[in-house]
Amino acid sequence: MISYSNGALKRLGDISFSLVVLPFALFLVILGLIAILVTQGSKQFYTQKRVGRDGKEFIMFKLRTLKLNAEGDLSGMRKNDPDIIWVGRFLRVWRIDELPQIYNILIGDMSWVGPRPERPHIVANCIQEIPNYANRHLVPPGITGWAQIHHPDATPNENLLKLRYDLEYVEKAGFKFDAFIIWKTLLAIG
Repeated sequence: MISYSNGALKRLGDISFSLVVLPFALFLVILGLIAILVTQGSKQFYTQKRVGRDGKEFIMFKLRTLKLNAEGDLSGMRKNDPDIIWVGRFLRVWRIDELPQIYNILIGDMSWVGPRPERPHIVANCIQEIPNYANRHLVPPGITGWAQIHHPDATPNENLLKLRYDLEYVEKAGFKFDAFIIWKTLLAIG
């Protein structure tokens, strides 16, 4: 039996929801791109290698919210970090910087709901140091997730805090749980 979290039903839901929100998201992304271009110049997108389902690496897309010289290791990044550009603060508060990840959803690298994907070196360290960490890769990573609801500002260095919720999501993943997490995310943004 194919479970919801790994199966065609979740994938169909991800694609359907993406297509419904795409016109609105595209409008917000274009506004974000213009704001970054006007205030910061070039390089409006930020890409980074992340680890997804079954440990597969992929390139994740975001709107750039940091100064150009600050795009190194972001493991200690906090929401009030001085490297965040002023337009970036607005984009982050409203989660507009995450909307380019709809592309990642449409091509199958991500889902709307799941554990947040981390960078390969962080995943490698966590797998060695934290029991059961690799189990969070049994489901597709998400733009939002159960851990993000409970620890929205946690850094990658705080993976142990988030792991409990990621593993709970892996265990309980289903349509109702995903809908609840999306609802809670929308309430947190609004």
